[in-house]
Amino acid sequence: DPLARNIADRAIARGFDQTFEKDLRSFFYLPFEHAENASDQARAIALFEKTGDADLVKWAKLHADIITRFGRFPHRNACLGRETTDAEKEFLAGGGFKG
Repeated sequence: DPLARNIADRAIARGFDQTFEKDLRSFFYLPFEHAENASDQARAIALFEKTGDADLVKWAKLHADIITRFGRFPHRNACLGRETTDAEKEFLAGGGFKG
């Protein structure tokens, strides 16, 4: 994640994302949407809002809501060897986020 965010950050700073069609720009923004911290989540929302694509903004906000609620993505707990809290178990049992 840090490497992907660093590369995406530098590409966006140089305006490379703007050289692609709107539907392809999301590949520059996904590292921020998939980061487990609030500042990157806020950046993802702002970047997706600039695309004008309401569906992309909706997904960015859903990701940010999970980070706000848990501080991490519970879906990753098993593969990262993290213990899942009772609240996260309930969330995952309910299907996780729904779009």
